[in-house]
Amino acid sequence: MDPIIIIGTGIAAYTLAREFRKLDSDTPLQLISSDDGCSYPKPMLSNALSKGKTAEQIVLFDAETMAKKLNAEIFSFTKIVAIDSESHALTTADGKVFNYSKLVLALGAHVIKIPFAGDASHDVLSVNDIIDYTIFRKKLTDAKHVTIIGPGLIGCEFANDLLNAGFEVSIIGPSEQPMDKLLPKEIAKELADRLSQLGADWHFKTTTKSINKAVNGYLVELENGITIETDLVLSAVGLRSHIELAEAAGLDVNRGVVTDSYLQTSAKDIYALGDCAEVSGHNLLFIAPITAASKSLAQTLSGSLTVVKYPAMPVTIKTPCYPLVVSPPSNDAQGAWNIEAVESGFGSSRALFTDKNKELLGFVLSGDAVSEKRSLAGQLADIL
Repeated sequence: MDPIIIIGTGIAAYTLAREFRKLDSDTPLQLISSDDGCSYPKPMLSNALSKGKTAEQIVLFDAETMAKKLNAEIFSFTKIVAIDSESHALTTADGKVFNYSKLVLALGAHVIKIPFAGDASHDVLSVNDIIDYTIFRKKLTDAKHVTIIGPGLIGCEFANDLLNAGFEVSIIGPSEQPMDKLLPKEIAKELADRLSQLGADWHFKTTTKSINKAVNGYLVELENGITIETDLVLSAVGLRSHIELAEAAGLDVNRGVVTDSYLQTSAKDIYALGDCAEVSGHNLLFIAPITAASKSLAQTLSGSLTVVKYPAMPVTIKTPCYPLVVSPPSNDAQGAWNIEAVESGFGSSRALFTDKNKELLGFVLSGDAVSEKRSLAGQLADIL
């Protein structure tokens, strides 16, 4: 009997494997990873520094331990280069062939890399996995100042973490505020002010023109004419789903690998979940959708066809200087923000996005108001 194969050993892959083993302890299961296959909580990467966590301390289990826990075979440092959906076969970079009964793509997402001008473009760092974090920690050893390109969610989380760890931080972005796609301007201003109080140096409404090596560190020249002297440059401009392998195999792709509500792709017996998947039009790069998708797909793989359901899934943002929970309205939502101060704490706000009928379509909570997360989420319609 050919095994069920999961490509990937990130949170999506391991969560699915655990859920599947709760239902089926015997069916052969293989996980194939292009890296070392260790299990670790990826969200911790953006706030591990101020907690004093090394890469080794973040890792929970190595691949060998996970294989025993899951009664599975795990193939580390094995890169899949081709999928043959007709013959249910996978080919690795060194020519080995794996046959599967069912295949799950848990490929994750990669950081968007901008080809900056200057002789130091290739020195720009990004942190998207434990290997990246290891390199980042090593580079920080002799650094005092870090420049972050991208004032979005990840950029702000890293900024807060670095500032709390004693580093000087400059943040660059073309928008007028941090997290412009998630926060109304009033709350965004409060976040910017709180980070400024910690020492953040903001450069809004501009982009990076060039990055060049200096005698010590780098010179980051901005389009507005300002030049920043820095020791390290960290890019946090966003993620893009890994779709290349699926696209080469002839599967339907868009922002992610396209699936139906059962997480099945356009090819029979091939499924996708996590950051690489676009489920019924939704490409959600957060942890909560992975949990929901893993539970439903585990049922389907064990023989009980189950649709995935996405309830409203607020996201807790790791900016301890200004706690935030966001459940943003959809991009095409018609309505307006109403922002109220909450008396229980300084800087605490409740921002509600409602339509003309006063129906709640999204919210942002800050400070002590984050305690209202669950009650407000219950008022939102399901995502899927």
